[in-house]
Amino acid sequence: MLMPYHHTLIHPEFKQHLTQSVLFKRQAARGIVLRDAQILLLFTERYNDFSFPGGGVDPDEPLEMALRRELAEETGAQDVCIQQYYGQVEEFRPYHKAGYDGMHMISHFFVCDIAAELQAVQMEQHEIANGMRPVWVDLQQAIAHNQAIIQRQDSTMGQSIHRETLMLRQVAEDLV
Repeated sequence: MLMPYHHTLIHPEFKQHLTQSVLFKRQAARGIVLRDAQILLLFTERYNDFSFPGGGVDPDEPLEMALRRELAEETGAQDVCIQQYYGQVEEFRPYHKAGYDGMHMISHFFVCDIAAELQAVQMEQHEIANGMRPVWVDLQQAIAHNQAIIQRQDSTMGQSIHRETLMLRQVAEDLV
């Protein structure tokens, strides 16, 4: 069994404010679902990137419950069986809401199995507007795609691509 992975990312625009910041704190649960060399990810047209399915944990919601809810909503995954806690990525990044200097987010990653067939998704309105959809994709192709977006510094690039690409590379190293 692997030791839980931990990495901290600090957005370059945030470094100077780290010690005296008022931070919005957020927990997220994200799923790693593999089938051979394929991985279940979300492709988002707005950002032209691949990301792990998952999202925010509601107050007092257990991580595992949030993960199952998010996987069902975003991918249509059913019968989610959590195999192991894989680790976390802690992020400090800009957050543009009144009263906050930034966001401190911890994304918890879990290795999961799911039923063979995906059901209908139940995306939130902003996910639909961003063109988010679940896809089975070759893990190495997803890594190469995201790395190309980072290298080109595409104008549509979102903040989460660094976290997602870091974890895709880590999953390729540890689990495939």
